[in-house]
Amino acid sequence: MATNLLVTGSHGGDDPHVESKHDALMHAAMLGRGGYILKTRNWTMKPTAKDANNITIPAWDLVVEGRQIYIAAPTDVNIQSGSQGQKRRDLIVARYALNSGTGVETVTLEAIKGRPSSATPADPGIETGSIIGGAIVSDLPLCRVNLDGITITSIDTLVNVMQPLEDVWDSLTPLPTSVQSGVFIGSSNENGICVISYQSPNGKAPDVIVATPGPWPSDDMRGLAITIWENGVDSAQMRLMNTRTGEFGTRWPARFSWVAIWN
Repeated sequence: MATNLLVTGSHGGDDPHVESKHDALMHAAMLGRGGYILKTRNWTMKPTAKDANNITIPAWDLVVEGRQIYIAAPTDVNIQSGSQGQKRRDLIVARYALNSGTGVETVTLEAIKGRPSSATPADPGIETGSIIGGAIVSDLPLCRVNLDGITITSIDTLVNVMQPLEDVWDSLTPLPTSVQSGVFIGSSNENGICVISYQSPNGKAPDVIVATPGPWPSDDMRGLAITIWENGVDSAQMRLMNTRTGEFGTRWPARFSWVAIWN
């Protein structure tokens, strides 16, 4: 029977109740369930070909489905030699594995060999199961190694760098906003129009005008609504409409509050 658990809390004594999956779920909730390079160490470095049979993966910090992977030092991953007259795509992956018998979790860097082709080769299949969903083996593709014959022609990095919150915040451009407000007390003209005035901060008409009617001087005027009829640089025409008849009015006493916003 499943037991509800207070993860971030003391159970008293030395009860070891926190498991890796608990932290992983919290990380995945904040960072997403994908796989990324963390912007901590060597995130600008790319995988390189050490020779025709070894690909060097940088000492990256990675996260996949909330599980952090620490590559302590640049690591060589061996691939099989290419074949004359054949093209091939190999994938280098970070492979998560759970030993269901012992509960031990590991990660290794593995080369997945593609199928040689004289035309256009395809990526090999990998383990795509979700760790959060219960998969005991799951691959995070790090790079694609393109071979033409026995030559490595290029290496494509397949995992993106996750931007930290400080970078996201710095990329946001605050919008200069100006707000003016007032209360109109008076009456409309023969066309049911009331004019409000303001001072534009940028020589343009407001981006938004909002008006709230009332309190009306009499109950029979509660059916009046305010429509923005014309929005200008220095003033706006607000027209009164009788919501009972759908007609615009003539001269009516009017009272309403308004707000003009420039972004």
